[in-house]
Amino acid sequence: MKIKHWFWTILGITLSVILIFVSLNWSHQNTTELAKIHNSKLSPVIMIPGSSASVNRFDTLVDKLNKNNKQPHSLIKIRVTTDNKLHVSGRLRRGDNEPVIVVGFENNHDGYDNIKKQAKWFNTAFKFLTKQYNFNNFKAIGHSNGGLIYTAFLENYYSEYSEQIKIKQLMTIGSPYNFNEKSVRHKTQMLSDFIDDREKIPSSLSVYSVAGTETYNSDGLVPLGSVMAGKYIYQGQVKHFTSISVSGSDAQHSDLPQNDQIIDLINRYILDPKQKPQQRRGAISLDGQ
Repeated sequence: MKIKHWFWTILGITLSVILIFVSLNWSHQNTTELAKIHNSKLSPVIMIPGSSASVNRFDTLVDKLNKNNKQPHSLIKIRVTTDNKLHVSGRLRRGDNEPVIVVGFENNHDGYDNIKKQAKWFNTAFKFLTKQYNFNNFKAIGHSNGGLIYTAFLENYYSEYSEQIKIKQLMTIGSPYNFNEKSVRHKTQMLSDFIDDREKIPSSLSVYSVAGTETYNSDGLVPLGSVMAGKYIYQGQVKHFTSISVSGSDAQHSDLPQNDQIIDLINRYILDPKQKPQQRRGAISLDGQ
């Protein structure tokens, strides 16, 4: 009986020591990871293209941002397949604290159901990025449905990261918040859902909603009223909300990501200050909160 008693006593002590060791080791690793995130100087610009667009959608935009730039932005691309796997290309250039990261999807089709799926896939990519690069803040750009995917991500997934990672600015470009509807008197289910969950969007965020005006009321594909419906989601919820319309050359929906006026807006409002952007030809109209 004494031998059995000592056996269980020694086993209990051994297990306690092992548990303490494992706990301390986990705590040390967790503290180290948190320190890396807290001290990180990395501030990526994460872009999402619209429906039917690939991870190459912003190549011209990045080329224009890097033109005559002494500190060019790295370009990293992530394609998320329907089986939730990530296909990564490109690399982070040494010394680059503001890389451009583009996240696209194998299923890049239109429709509210797909947008919800794409937001979930984006969350998979975002989780990978946080572990891979240990950043504590980022800036966001979404073209067309990319802005809708970002909105769904902020309302459904961002809270998982919000204590450690801050989204500083969001720019949506030609995003049809009410799909093809020209007036909010006819709200789509998506817009209604976005409005219902708007309180989940971080109040510290600055949002710039950019619309193209090839005609007086459309960028040739998305009605101006649908883009402007974004104010019912963001205005009054975020720190700053600004509606911007651009006209002139390259104001058609598919041309907007490489529109020179929008490049200037990205330099001015999204990227960290480096150089004074030049004013491009064309008209820009701003309506801020």
